[in-house]
Amino acid sequence: MDEPTPIVVDHSDRGGGIVKMWTRHVPVEESAAKQLANVTTLPFIHSHIAVMPDVHFGMGATIGSVIPTKKALIPAAVGVDIGCGMCAVRTSLVASDLPETLKPLRKEIERAVPHGRAKRGRDQGAWGGAVPNSIGRAWRSLADDFDRLVESYPHLKRTNNLVHLGTLGTGNHFIEICLDREQRVWVMLHSGSRGVGNAIGRLFIEKAQKEARRGNIKLVDENLAYLSEGTALFDDYWRALSWAQEFARVNREIMLARVLDTMRRSKGLRAFKTDKQAINCHHNYAAIERHFGEDVYVTRKGAIRAGLGELGIIPGSMGAKSFIVRGKGNPDAFESCSHGAGRCMSRNRAKQEISLDQHIEATAGVECRKDQDVLDESPAAYKSIEDVMRSQQDLVEVVHVLKQVICVKG
Repeated sequence: MDEPTPIVVDHSDRGGGIVKMWTRHVPVEESAAKQLANVTTLPFIHSHIAVMPDVHFGMGATIGSVIPTKKALIPAAVGVDIGCGMCAVRTSLVASDLPETLKPLRKEIERAVPHGRAKRGRDQGAWGGAVPNSIGRAWRSLADDFDRLVESYPHLKRTNNLVHLGTLGTGNHFIEICLDREQRVWVMLHSGSRGVGNAIGRLFIEKAQKEARRGNIKLVDENLAYLSEGTALFDDYWRALSWAQEFARVNREIMLARVLDTMRRSKGLRAFKTDKQAINCHHNYAAIERHFGEDVYVTRKGAIRAGLGELGIIPGSMGAKSFIVRGKGNPDAFESCSHGAGRCMSRNRAKQEISLDQHIEATAGVECRKDQDVLDESPAAYKSIEDVMRSQQDLVEVVHVLKQVICVKG
């Protein structure tokens, strides 16, 4: 196999900096390339921007990019689905332990984990007034810090914070039952900080933009507005960001526990154990890390940390393979890798160009929704996960290859 090295693009002749791209076997849209060049014009970028093979157009900064910054953060680069990420665990079950007909198990999981959009004024993705005790206990570990946020930003109190904890959401969020190459059963899911994280993200994006206008800071894109270290607003954002990331991590833990409990109570499934430690990793977040001799803020927008020996999850689309990987700690990538396959079609385009028959064919063998409302999540809307993995062989090694047999979508 070839060992890809990054494509290096130098924008210094246009007032920018260096971009290193792991994209040798995948397409990169022109709009995404322009966004990458825009980010390099910011004066606080540390060394270069690293670009993952699932890169595609986003708000201000591309999804699939790793942005190291000194003494500043760009709220739109983190995005509004703060702490969105993956969770997965291997069970002692094997394929032959699963029921012959999987639809009843999918329905049981759908009943156990709230998901979907608001309907008739009621949020289906919420527990409403009947929040389970286990969710309430998890919330109490988050509540004190949230109350302090609300003191400064009272409107956050009106978000669906508690009732969204332990819920899936919509879009590309999912719960899957998968098989690895040894036919072992895995549970894998994808979600983030839900409505409260979205509110926090939008709040500070707007405040950063107001600060830029107030300071007459010239930006090539308003969505690259930033907050500077040493200001009260930066401190507030870092506190809120850290809280939302913890909310997202706990959210995934709760859903994973509920899915496993549902499987244990499901008729016909034998008793099983799980690995001691689930893999739980963010892919929309910021952290303080040391790179090239300096402590910097690393924003991974649609990328996961792939430090030496660290386990991570790279999912494909509905009907495609997913991968449990071990990081190689590549310094040029700021110890990162892709967070998935990455879109190659917008949601609107996918709904226009992908037929229901094509979706049904692409998801053959997977117990999942096969209707018009999920066409924007059909495999054809995403890049080839095989090409994505081929492009980042120097970032990760594959530990397990997974293929879903059940997929729950919001």
